[in-house]
Amino acid sequence: MSARMATAQKAPRITHAERLIDAASGLTKGDLAAYYARVAPLMLPHLEGRPVALVRAPDGVGGELFFQKHAQHSDIAGIKLLDPALDPGHDPLLQIDTAEALVGAAQFNTVELHTWNATSRALGKPDRMTFDLDPGEGIDWQQMQEAALLVRVLLDELGLPSFLKTSGGKGLHVVVPLRRQFGWDEVRGFSRAIVEHLARTVPERFVAKSGPRNRVGRIFADYLRNGFGATTVSAWSARARPGMGVSVPLAWEELPDLDSAAHWTVANIGPRLATGNTPWDAMERSRTGLRAAMQMLGFLPA
Repeated sequence: MSARMATAQKAPRITHAERLIDAASGLTKGDLAAYYARVAPLMLPHLEGRPVALVRAPDGVGGELFFQKHAQHSDIAGIKLLDPALDPGHDPLLQIDTAEALVGAAQFNTVELHTWNATSRALGKPDRMTFDLDPGEGIDWQQMQEAALLVRVLLDELGLPSFLKTSGGKGLHVVVPLRRQFGWDEVRGFSRAIVEHLARTVPERFVAKSGPRNRVGRIFADYLRNGFGATTVSAWSARARPGMGVSVPLAWEELPDLDSAAHWTVANIGPRLATGNTPWDAMERSRTGLRAAMQMLGFLPA
C-alpha cells in the first residue's frame, strides 16, 4: 500500500457534516470533505512541496471568506508548518502533502486551496509562470476562449510551452513550466512585459491594468500571480462560489468543447476523474528557461 493511500485511510472526522455550505448546489460540509478525499490522488501532486493558502468559509460560500497563508490555526490534522525563515516576520507558511491534511483542511471549513509558483525547497526561484485570464464586464465565454488561444500563440512564438486549466470561476489559467533560473522579480517583470505586449498588440481584447473599471469589455491577463507570496487556485480545488465549480486541467484541444470556466463542479466532476491529470503529463519535461524568450521580447532582467 502506498503512503498516499495509507494516509487517505486516516481521514479526520468531519463535524457538522450536514451543514449546508452552498445553497445553489445543495452541497454540505460533508459532501465537500468527501470530494477532497476522492480527488486527493489527483490533487496532491499539485499541492505537495509547495506553500498553500486556504480560503475558509465558516458560514458557507455566501458568507464572509477568510484567506489564510500562515499558521494562525495549526490544529489541522496532518498539515505541515514550514520554516518561519521562508517568510520572515510572519507565522509559518502551510503545506499540504497528504490526504489527511487535505481533508483536515475541509474540516476547518476550507473550500479553496491556492499554491505558490515555487516549491518550499526553492522558494526564491519560481518553477512556473501563471497568467490568470480575468474577464471584464461584457466579455462572453467565446471571447475568453479566443483570448486563451491568443496567449498560447504568443507563448509559442516565444518558445514557451503552456498548459491550460479552468479556474472553476469565470476565467482560465495559462501555466508555463519553468526551469528554476530567475527570481520572483524577474519572472514577475517578464510576465508583465508579456501582458503589456498583448495589450499593445490586441488592445480591443486585452488590458494590462488590474481593476474592474480598466477591463470593461476586455480581459486582464493577471501577471500579479507571479510575485513573491502570490498564489493561484490549485488544480482540483473547489471554488467558494455558488455552484462550486472546480479548477480542472485540460488539453488545449478540449477548450472549444467547454461551456464555461465552471464547466466542472463538485457535483458533476465524477466522469472527469478518469482523465485526471493526463492533459498535464508533459509539464515536467516541458520546463523551459526564460532567457531566450526575454531576449525575443526585448526584456532585460535586472
